[in-house]
Formats: sequence, C-alpha cells, structure tokens
Amino acid sequence: MTRVLAMVSGGLDSLLAAKLIKEQGIEVIGICFKSYFFSPENAIKMCKQIDMPLEIVDFSEEHFEMVKNPKHGYGKNMNPCIDCHAMMMTYAGELLEKFNADFIITGEVLNQRPMSQNKRSLDLVKKESGFSNKILRPLCAKNIEPTEMELNGLVDREKLLDISGRTRTAQIELAEKWGIVDYPSPAGGCKLTEPNYSIRLEDLMENRKNIEEKDINLLKYGRHFRLSPNAKIVATRTEEETINAKKCITKEDIVFFPAKFAGAMIAIIGNPSKEEIEFAAKVAGRYSKGKNEETLEVKYGHYTKPLQNIITVKPATEEELKQYMINN
Repeated sequence: MTRVLAMVSGGLDSLLAAKLIKEQGIEVIGICFKSYFFSPENAIKMCKQIDMPLEIVDFSEEHFEMVKNPKHGYGKNMNPCIDCHAMMMTYAGELLEKFNADFIITGEVLNQRPMSQNKRSLDLVKKESGFSNKILRPLCAKNIEPTEMELNGLVDREKLLDISGRTRTAQIELAEKWGIVDYPSPAGGCKLTEPNYSIRLEDLMENRKNIEEKDINLLKYGRHFRLSPNAKIVATRTEEETINAKKCITKEDIVFFPAKFAGAMIAIIGNPSKEEIEFAAKVAGRYSKGKNEETLEVKYGHYTKPLQNIITVKPATEEELKQYMINN
C-alpha cells in the first residue's frame, strides 16, 4: 500500500492536501514542526478532524540558526520562508525511510503568496530540500509539471487539483464538503511574520550574543525598551502577560513595582547601569496608578528575592518612553 508523509502546518491547506490524498486510498501520516516561533497546537487539532496520525519534529535550535542568516533572505518581516520550507522538506525526506513512506505532500498553492509560493520559489524549495523527486503538491498539481509519483501511478493525477492564486473559495468549498469546520485563519501561527515581533527579534539578535529560548519567548509579552546593548526593559500590560513573562526571566534580572500603587511588572534584562535602573523605576511609575504623581516610590531587586531597594522617581514621560521603545 502506498504511504505518504504530509507536511502539516496547522492551517487549512495542508489538511486539505492530506485529505485529498487519503481519498485515493493512500495511507497518510502527518509531519508537523515545532520551533521557537511556531507550535504544533493547531496541527494536533486539525489532524483529529480527518483522523490522521501526527509526528511532531522539534527542530528549534537548528531552525533558529537558520533564521539568523537565511541563505535566501527574509520575507516582509523576519520570516525566511524559502529556507524554512526547504529545511522542513529535508527533515521530512529523511523520515521517509523511518516510516517506509513513498513520497511527501504539502499544502502549498501556486501564487497564493507572492514571494514564497510563486513558480520559482516552489522549484527552489524542492531543489534545496535534497528530495525534489519526492515532493507532491496536491492542491495545485495540475498547474505544474507532473511528478514521478503521478507518472508512475502511485497517485492519480486526474484526482488532484489546479488551485491557484490568493482566493480561498475552492479551499472553503472543500472544507465544507469534508466536514472540516474548525480551522485557523490563513495568516498562520508563525511569529516571524508579525511586524512587531520581528522588530524585537532583530533588536535581540543585534544586542545579545548568547540567545536562549527564554529570551526569544519573552519577545511575545509586554512593551520593550532598548536602553543600551547591555540592558533592556520589559513592561507587562496585563496579569496574564506578567504570569508568562515571569517564566522567561531569571534571578539575574531586576524587577520593579511601585510601592504604593498598583501597576505593571517592570523587568530590566542584562547588566544595567545606575542610570538605567533609575529609568526602569521611572517606567514602573509611568505604567502604574500613580502615573500622575509628582514623584513616587518604587521597590526593586533581583527576581525571586525580597525587593529591599526603594527609589523615589518622577514617572517617565511619553517623550522619554518613545526615545527607547523598540515598538508598541
């Protein structure tokens, strides 16, 4: 029996591609990738809808090394889509033997994304993967040259599709036909495609040599202010952000809280100077109920230890915040 590996992103297109091949009586195993910038959560939910087993591959460290310097550059933000897709296909190709599978399928659609899914980019991804003769794109197969899988009869080309462009009409109709109702928006879940996140990541890469997973995760929360190469402030906005940010800071980091007013958690990451510590206290004052006070007291100290230091400051002004804010 023919068996294939389906690269599943967690979006609708990749699931439809897998379902289309399953409809031909072919066994399909889902392959999903986990990195610092995207999770397998949506893929897990989606695969259950078509009763498809899923293998999760964590390639976080290697993926981040590629993100630092992608061979084919970035997209609109910090998203190296061509290199990322090629890396995924390489991993999937190396799994063919493990699962005794015949080829790989993806949910890519010709010209759906102008930079990463045009004819040249799709061909380039196949070539860079090292498994170009083992990759089939069922949703747009009739718009491109037949693969060896179609030519040798492993899959029926006549039952494949010719979807092209950015319209989603065909995909939505297929989803309704197959009873697939719970699927995310086409934007996907990759943080690297988000402008604000990309700006923060670029700043982190420019100012820190030894970047850890916690540093990357912290980029998701709060407001960020770059004071110097050695110090950055993170100001949370909600209780949920505070809870999540606390998972990303260490006992080496300094936290600030207004002494007599409710306010956000302020953390300074790195090795701050005396002046930078004072400014962090001013930021804590600004993002508190005491922001309109002439002066206020702010407690601070290393995270996980009692905050025994107190400093009196004037809350930061909007002009001061804008001077250092990485983004909003």
